[in-house]
Amino acid sequence: MTSTVPALSTRTAEGSALQAVLLDMDGTLVDTEGFWWDAEVEVFASLGHRLDDSWRHVVVGGPMTRSAGFLIEATGADITLAELTVLLNDGFEDRISRALPLMPGAARLLAELAAHEIPTALVSASHRRIIDRVLTSLGPRNFGLTVAGDEVERTKPHPDPYLLAAGGLGADPARCVVIEDTATGVAAAEAAGCHVVAVPSVAPITPAARRTVVPSLEEVDLPFLRGLLTA
Repeated sequence: MTSTVPALSTRTAEGSALQAVLLDMDGTLVDTEGFWWDAEVEVFASLGHRLDDSWRHVVVGGPMTRSAGFLIEATGADITLAELTVLLNDGFEDRISRALPLMPGAARLLAELAAHEIPTALVSASHRRIIDRVLTSLGPRNFGLTVAGDEVERTKPHPDPYLLAAGGLGADPARCVVIEDTATGVAAAEAAGCHVVAVPSVAPITPAARRTVVPSLEEVDLPFLRGLLTA
């Protein structure tokens, strides 16, 4: 299931091969990857366990079930996956209610895409309750479609969320550009057949065919995105 918000026009600019831009949320548009880790550390501390900082690279960018399941197994904590999921979402939601910093260049890029009527989707492994809270800061008007991790049978690193988003916007995945910050998200986008712009947030990502790595969204604008598909 997906949730739509006021849709942008699905027209693409004449002569442009770019049909849609699909964006990850945590660590890509909002500076919240650290919030998830802080929430995990806090919850497990309350359960009497200390998380090893090296585990941060394992859990970043993945679906809640994978991250939470890994931490339960690694610590031996006496808690169910369902119980832990609620606690982590509560902890994260508490943090974004106090502060929700956008990544540099995010607001400018979203405004540019909207101004040029580029079909745009928000595609996240976060649950719907979290996405809807973050949308109040990102602006729901900036997205023709949003896809949450708890609304697809298989979330990232599987291609399903990006295939669903492209289909919902009436776009060919091969003519979409995905913007991601983690290896898990990049894997999902590439499996869907999309071009990828990676803006690494926690762990390094290397360039590859149909994958461009940039240090910040400040480097990304509409001419840049269109240029990825002109070849």
